[in-house]
Amino acid sequence: MQIKQIHKLICHCGSVEIELMLPYGLEKARRCDCSLCRRRGTIVASVTLDRLKIIKGKEKLKLYQFNTKTAKHYFCSICGIYTHHQRRSDPREFGFNVACLEGVNPFELKDVPVMDGINHPADR
Repeated sequence: MQIKQIHKLICHCGSVEIELMLPYGLEKARRCDCSLCRRRGTIVASVTLDRLKIIKGKEKLKLYQFNTKTAKHYFCSICGIYTHHQRRSDPREFGFNVACLEGVNPFELKDVPVMDGINHPADR
């Protein structure tokens, strides 16, 4: 598995394409056990807001927010795949779905830590 410095992220149907700048590879790769992440089962990694660019299908993205409505979760309105979210714990970053990276198999990632989203630091 090779993570490119500029890597494309694509939803399942191809309606949404995102360009990520990943000069240091996958940063902060993790799983989360909050109610949403537990259900979607995704490995996410992070980039600063300026390192994610929607190149196709912005109008196809749907926003989902819950609880404090701080995090902004985006999904393709055609195929339903979660692509990325603006993080609650650090709104200066996007988390993105590693499984949507072109040419990347998330099952090849070993020892991905699980973050405690049930006891989110912003809830304390």
